[in-house]
Amino acid sequence: MPSLLLPDLRVAPLPYHDLLPLRATEALDMVVIHCTELPDLATAREYGEKALYPSGTGNSGHFYIDRDGSVHQYVAPDRSAHHVRGLNAQSIGIELVNSGRYPAWFDSRRQQMHEAYPEAQIASLLRLLHALCARYPSLRRIAGHDELDLEQVPATDNAQVTVPRKRDPGPLFPWDTVLAPLSLVRETTPLPR
Repeated sequence: MPSLLLPDLRVAPLPYHDLLPLRATEALDMVVIHCTELPDLATAREYGEKALYPSGTGNSGHFYIDRDGSVHQYVAPDRSAHHVRGLNAQSIGIELVNSGRYPAWFDSRRQQMHEAYPEAQIASLLRLLHALCARYPSLRRIAGHDELDLEQVPATDNAQVTVPRKRDPGPLFPWDTVLAPLSLVRETTPLPR
């Protein structure tokens, strides 16, 4: 693992960390903001540890920021994590602990996201983003997962209705506050389908 980005960064590699592909950090050009859509950090970690692919790896961001502002690194930036289809090789995924639509992600009657992002969490996100931009000057863009992945899936309560597969970080994410002190440009071009 490379040296710590933040003095209080909690490094806890996922069990399959070393199976994730290495990549040239000079090619990193985007940060993708996610929310876990799970109740807490422990559940997010448990989900991230699940091997879902033949390679023995699973879905995970690089960094997780809990509601109290603590920052956890599960995957080093020099490894490609599975966090956004089609852009994993060039992006860093940051997961914010937030319940989102949990536990009924695809129920058409429960698509609202009601949990606000605490100030401590957003302050830590800004510290991390500044550190990442300083360490990886090739980073130029930032996006929400919901802006990149527009796929619709059948609702679990009514297969005739479709709902967004991804809504994170959602409508309560404070984009203006996050973008104001950064030189990153917000990317809103969806992934090709």
